[in-house]
Amino acid sequence: MSDSPVMTVVVATGNPGKLGEIRALLADLPVDIRSAADVLGGPLHVAETGETFEQNAIEKARAVAEATHMLTLADDSGLEVEALGGRPGVRSARFAGEGATDADNNALLLELLKDVEDGHRAARFRCTVALCDPWDTGNDLVVEGRCEGTIARSPSGAGGFGYDPLFVVTPVGRTMAELELTEKNSLSHRAQALAALRPKLVQVVRTRVAEAVQALGAARARR
Repeated sequence: MSDSPVMTVVVATGNPGKLGEIRALLADLPVDIRSAADVLGGPLHVAETGETFEQNAIEKARAVAEATHMLTLADDSGLEVEALGGRPGVRSARFAGEGATDADNNALLLELLKDVEDGHRAARFRCTVALCDPWDTGNDLVVEGRCEGTIARSPSGAGGFGYDPLFVVTPVGRTMAELELTEKNSLSHRAQALAALRPKLVQVVRTRVAEAVQALGAARARR
């Protein structure tokens, strides 16, 4: 698809790690991945008021699509720990409070799980991705991906971000932060979600590019 016309897709995130992962996962598609800050010249803050990953992903995608007038992809993802009743969930990024760092969140998680036995530390990463087309409002595409694992007793690995140093991926027995990017991108919750989105994204891009080519041809014919 390298010879196909390229269309810009805006990603509604200010997280450089997440943006890099999405770029890598969609690198072979005819899309130019940009952050909202790239397009708008500065960050766009979107309050995440939803109670579910899906609600937050749609909220972010619609807000950025409206501001940029471009096809927008947004994800909302987080960690669900069974021993904590599914927490931190949608509050994963601010588990230890507003403005919390990854280190703050990881420290709180370890503290809450310090007395939980190894056989009861099951967890999962969940990722919901929404694709908002500003020319087809109200018909957002939504997909989800999951990655099962357990919570380690101490961090390990220097890669990734967020809870990656504590999340042991079940199939490989290593933390997400210990994986090479290519390995992570074959196993992660975000990889699963974007794999489900790929054919839908390709179809939307093809449709919009075809419309643009047709409109350009019509404009030239009127000259």
